[in-house]
Amino acid sequence: MQHILDAILAGDTPAEEFASLEIPDHYRAATVHKDEVDMFEGIASKDKDPRKSLHVEDVAVPELGPGEALVAVMASAINYNTVWTSIFEPVSTFGFLERYGRLSELTKRHDLPYHVVGSDLSGVVLKTGPGVTKWKPGDRVVAHCLSVELESPDGHNDTMLDNEQRIWGFETNFGGLADVAMVKANQLMPKPEHLTWEEAASPGLVNCTAYRQLVSKNGGAMKQGDNVLIWGASGGLGGFATQYALNGGATPVCVVSNEEKAKIVRSMGAELVINRSEMDFKFWNEDGTAQNPKEWQRLGKAIRELTGGEDIDIVFEHPGRETFGASVYVTRKGGTITTCASTTGYMHEYDNRYLWMNLKRIISSHFANYRESWEANRLIAKGKIHPTLSRTYTLDEVGQAALDVHQNKHQGKVGVLALAPEEGLGVLDHEMRARHLDAINRFRGV
Repeated sequence: MQHILDAILAGDTPAEEFASLEIPDHYRAATVHKDEVDMFEGIASKDKDPRKSLHVEDVAVPELGPGEALVAVMASAINYNTVWTSIFEPVSTFGFLERYGRLSELTKRHDLPYHVVGSDLSGVVLKTGPGVTKWKPGDRVVAHCLSVELESPDGHNDTMLDNEQRIWGFETNFGGLADVAMVKANQLMPKPEHLTWEEAASPGLVNCTAYRQLVSKNGGAMKQGDNVLIWGASGGLGGFATQYALNGGATPVCVVSNEEKAKIVRSMGAELVINRSEMDFKFWNEDGTAQNPKEWQRLGKAIRELTGGEDIDIVFEHPGRETFGASVYVTRKGGTITTCASTTGYMHEYDNRYLWMNLKRIISSHFANYRESWEANRLIAKGKIHPTLSRTYTLDEVGQAALDVHQNKHQGKVGVLALAPEEGLGVLDHEMRARHLDAINRFRGV
């Protein structure tokens, strides 16, 4: 891959030269193996170690099909779906690949004994398949992770509703934690040029997810003046939700776990902060079998003290089981709970009287369609929304990076360098970067 990296680092390599670059037969990638899906059997989720299941190895370059592109990956990032893949929970992703492989002769390429993981990237287009007209070799890009077929009518109003909708690098193969990735060309978007490769790669999945969940008409449809309760307000998802609330004229009520994280959200401009460690909420009893409504009431009281007596219009919900009962309770009459991820558990419990009798709504949200992803990336490119990158690892350290996220030792997003030999490369718009440098670096080293 060195000749490809040299062409990228040169900065002035013409498109026709990129198009003529020889693409190797194999490339370096982070994978999990099908014959190891039972390796953590009998081990508690929290004790499962991604360093044991994630392998960095050479794999074959896939055959490029119509409407697809090969991208030289300069950087990627860790998401919870990579953690789930690496610990084979809640199910092994090889079931996804097998089902996708049965769809057509072309999709059989994805059904392999290994899974190249990763749902973020920044890099440079190397080659495009038949039918691709918008992108060409040499284009500097990022990728969103929505993979759709769009052969049925279901997805043509909202591509997330396509019955063959998948998350690239999780439910498909050839993901972004690698030196080369294969994507559908309609996943590509322009790289924000005031950002480094690792900064540009990091917003991807979580930024688009937060945009749909909170801003889009398909999610919370947030408006100016809304009170928005944001769980994990300085984290991977919450860090973007906090920015969108502030950017859109809403009032975020930020829930964080310690004072260091409280300082981060205050530095963004958030004023209403609840430190859950200080409040020591006990939403569930010790054995996790029953919830304590008095603790919901205590949260509601804390919110009203901050808002001047107002309740929450929209809850940005992603912890799931641990917080969902409280989220439903504290939402105002007619308000909205938007939910995704469920990182503390998928089996939610809540008192339906508070939902039903107060006309509240629960809206499910899953990633974003192409338009929403494009808008979210456009806001990054315009410097309206900023990356939340805190730390960057090399591809060889991908297991440790995933472990950090699994054990919640990270803050914001954890980046991974692929072809990029070091951090700090890839910036073209230095003037714009200088204007936003403090915001870009807000999460660094935290």
